[in-house]
Amino acid sequence: MVEWVMAELLHNPKVMKNVQQELTDVVGENNIVEEFHITKLHYLDAVLKETFRRHPPIPLLVPRCPSESCVIGGYMIPKHSQVFLNLWSVCMDPKVWENPSEFWPDRFLKDNAEKIDYIGNNFKFLPFGSGRRVCPGLPLAERMVMYLLATLLHSFEWRLPEGETVDLSEKFGIVMRKSTPLIATPYQRFRACHI
Repeated sequence: MVEWVMAELLHNPKVMKNVQQELTDVVGENNIVEEFHITKLHYLDAVLKETFRRHPPIPLLVPRCPSESCVIGGYMIPKHSQVFLNLWSVCMDPKVWENPSEFWPDRFLKDNAEKIDYIGNNFKFLPFGSGRRVCPGLPLAERMVMYLLATLLHSFEWRLPEGETVDLSEKFGIVMRKSTPLIATPYQRFRACHI
């Protein structure tokens, strides 16, 4: 997921500038990112959520198997049949998301939408599943990815090699990956870089 976030930020330099400004405001220039800063990084959290929406790591969620026949959305689901949720389709559906192909982290900020979290309370955003099958590593994954991104983006400016552009094409599989690896060069942001 870190590679996808970095790719989207390099593809959207204004968003990267906003993230780095938030980091400077919250962390400061002469400090390193610490765990207590993470809960104050609302824009970075929105960027991560938007990246999970735009590039869900698992495009088809783990199948569900109803113990009884039921009707969902007008469809009869027979007992013991396997039901797959196409998360990628939900995340890219214009009936669910305004301008779904656009990378727009602001959709996850309080002023623009209802509170959407990672734990599966909102059907349109389920990157870690929901209910009893929600990913048990969710709290650790969220905290570690935020901490890593905050550290990389606070300490360094990132640039693509001369003349290169970001390839955002996906390679479909059990896990949705970038089709080509991201190559970027870090440059020190502040005179005294502490990592």
